[in-house]
Amino acid sequence: MSMNINKTILVTGGAGFIGSALVRFLINETPHTVINLDKLTYAGNLESLSSIENNKRYHFVLGDICDRHLVDDTMKRYQPDIIMHLAAESHVDRSIDGPGEFIQTNILGTYTLLEASRDYLAELETNKKQRFRFHHISTDEVYGDLGETGLFTEQSPYNPSSPYSASKAASDHLVRAWSRTFQLPVVITNCSNNYGSYQFPEKLIPLVILNALEGKPLPVYGDGKQIRDWLYVDDHARALYKVATDGKLGTTYNIGGSNEKQNIEVITIICDQLNFLIKPKPSGIEDFKQLITYVEDRPGHDLRYAIDATKINQELGWKPVETFESGIVKTIQWYLDNLEWCRHIQDGSYQRERLGHSSKAINHDDSKHENP
Repeated sequence: MSMNINKTILVTGGAGFIGSALVRFLINETPHTVINLDKLTYAGNLESLSSIENNKRYHFVLGDICDRHLVDDTMKRYQPDIIMHLAAESHVDRSIDGPGEFIQTNILGTYTLLEASRDYLAELETNKKQRFRFHHISTDEVYGDLGETGLFTEQSPYNPSSPYSASKAASDHLVRAWSRTFQLPVVITNCSNNYGSYQFPEKLIPLVILNALEGKPLPVYGDGKQIRDWLYVDDHARALYKVATDGKLGTTYNIGGSNEKQNIEVITIICDQLNFLIKPKPSGIEDFKQLITYVEDRPGHDLRYAIDATKINQELGWKPVETFESGIVKTIQWYLDNLEWCRHIQDGSYQRERLGHSSKAINHDDSKHENP
């Protein structure tokens, strides 16, 4: 697809972490019009879009993707050329505490969007029909636990471990089925752990930063040797746009950062960076690493994820710009510069308590495809 044709892109979940990064990218780096459909659950925050909210190419619609009438009206009103579907419940621990919302949003919500898209597509005139595509954004967690070696590829079998990853696997299967049965023009992406600015503080990296600044424990599940492949969120936004506009219809692209790190490594790197940046430290703390606290592991906790991003690199020319070392410095600095944003988002129901466990220990999790 030529970038010169101004398109209308409907982003579901555009007020969440990855969604807001995508919306900012689309407004700042492309000529397209963006419709953001988001129901603003706890992880959705319009402050993440304050820099572009007054742009004439940006429109916000408050609503739930499970509301078929609203979805139909939004498509009819704005006539999108591309739907980029990020709206999802995304936090593994929350899926352990309450799986029902994950089934509702991730499975039934995706089904609602697919059916609305199918009816919408049938009414389009030929040229616009040929341009339309449905881009489903998913997670590498659908593949389950990876052994000590090897990488997830687009051919890896599905083997989800948590209610969250099972709900995302189900939604992936629905999208493929609607492509094969109803010829809906779709592309799917599965990404590794995202990090960066505007991330909700239940996720590992912002949780560690904010707890450290307050002298609170830095929780580590089990032995902390779980390995994740870390992807800077702005790199991910570029990849999503590339797939949505140039990806081959009916196919899947895995998006990874090629930055495998143990959770304990990530926490140690953050502590070392904060040791350098924060003067003076909270009372009684000489080294932020002394706050590291090992807690009982999460049920069904996968030990390793890692993505093979060869396909998207070779077919679409995408590769990450940031290394983990460069991205984490930018991320830490952003949180230090935006503590007011952090305070505002924490005014809601989430106070960095641990979820997915019967005890009230402090929570931590890695970050994933994300969003309200």
